[in-house]
Amino acid sequence: MQTISILGCGWLGLPLATTLINKNFNVKGSTTQTNKLPILKAAGIVPYIVNIESKSIPTDFLNSDILILLITSKNRDAFQQFIKQIETSTIKKVIFISSTSVYPNSNTEVTETSETNQSPLVAIESLFTQNNTFKTTVIRFGGLFGYQRKPGNFIRAHNIIPNPEGYINLIHQDDCIGILISIIEKDIWNETFNACANSHPKRAAFYTKEMAKVGRLHPVLDPDSDNVYKIVSPEKLISAIGYTFKYSNLMDY
Repeated sequence: MQTISILGCGWLGLPLATTLINKNFNVKGSTTQTNKLPILKAAGIVPYIVNIESKSIPTDFLNSDILILLITSKNRDAFQQFIKQIETSTIKKVIFISSTSVYPNSNTEVTETSETNQSPLVAIESLFTQNNTFKTTVIRFGGLFGYQRKPGNFIRAHNIIPNPEGYINLIHQDDCIGILISIIEKDIWNETFNACANSHPKRAAFYTKEMAKVGRLHPVLDPDSDNVYKIVSPEKLISAIGYTFKYSNLMDY
């Protein structure tokens, strides 16, 4: 039975962990908050306090087969130190969760070979993908939504929808989990994938619909917007793992 360590059992990490447990994986999970340890334990997760900016990472947390990194830190130096600890552990396979924010708004479709920003996140991706001690697959998720993360609450400033003629790149929590489990079960490593629904409605139409669902009617479409955007293609992922999105048509969500 494989053991998987999940760094960051929050909005995505906790339901991912419980799904993996139901599939008979042993799961270790981390949080930075002591009061969340009982929640992890009650879910069947072996819980740890882990902060990669701390020099005291529990050695046993990395006594696993696979490591999934689900934290939002952009501290390159902290990740560099953390990687040194991974190198001396039993971890041989890593999934690093990144973001489609690595691509600039080019008003075109972007793929995994498109130009990226010069950003801390891209630099951290490289720390993992260039390391030969373990195999890394990078997943660049689009905007995350689902359950308590309601898209109708994403637009806050003065109820104005910016870039209304741009397009959205979102992915539901259930699809995030389905993709991560497919990567593990199909043993797909040393790859980089974009992961977002393969439909891209215009921001005006999508957010007007979603804001109405949470009682926020009559949003304003920003008349001064430059309408910059990118359309993120998930076709490489779909082809590589044969994945079918549960929430593909975002206008039907």
